[in-house]
Amino acid sequence: MAKLELRGVVKRFGENTVCDGIDLDVEEGQMVCLIGASGAGKSTLLRCINLLESVEDGAILFDGQDIAEPGLNPQAVRARIGMVFQSFNLFPHLTALDNAMLAPRRVYGQTRAQVAPQVENLFTRFGLADRMHNYPDQLSGGQQQRVAIIRALAMRPEVMLFDEITSALDPQLVGEVLDVLLMLKQEGMTMVLATHEMGFARQAADKVCFLKDGRIVEEGPPEQIFAHPQNDATKAFLARALK
Repeated sequence: MAKLELRGVVKRFGENTVCDGIDLDVEEGQMVCLIGASGAGKSTLLRCINLLESVEDGAILFDGQDIAEPGLNPQAVRARIGMVFQSFNLFPHLTALDNAMLAPRRVYGQTRAQVAPQVENLFTRFGLADRMHNYPDQLSGGQQQRVAIIRALAMRPEVMLFDEITSALDPQLVGEVLDVLLMLKQEGMTMVLATHEMGFARQAADKVCFLKDGRIVEEGPPEQIFAHPQNDATKAFLARALK
């Protein structure tokens, strides 16, 4: 049984079908990269997995339980499935450390003293030990995004979702964030990424899924997708993306 299984997932906004019967398996410890043009459904699919959007049809199985069923407590699911967004969404009046400690303190009812050692360790692991007492406006974009990742990891999730987390960064800052993802992969974290970083997807992914018009048109190992795509739409997208 896969860690995460999507079966026929459909999401509509009015007349617009954004996810159109998506099937996807994510094995434990896998990094799955979602690629495709803007509007293909990548971000919406991640938001459905994290229960930020309800689905019209289909099942989202997490360790065999359908978390898409109405009435399920989304907070309990989000404690186990972390998500990091394109925008950092850090509270400007809190230090980096306090931003990262906020969720576990509220959700698990832990004290600052209980949470601090684990979160401080995350700052050390990701090269930000000397920045944890800084406020967001004292950090670079890459540092703020790493704090956002630390904040999600502070909840000790089993799966991490990343939605175009480098697209708001200056090119020279992208590498430091992607290095964090490689570190998480080496540690066995299960991850699903929507990304336009084709070189990273080819290097690091276990599986790449190309989305078009709300459907997974083609999926497979990176070498197959990038070197030997079978679908004409995949070929056309990669020809543009890899220029």
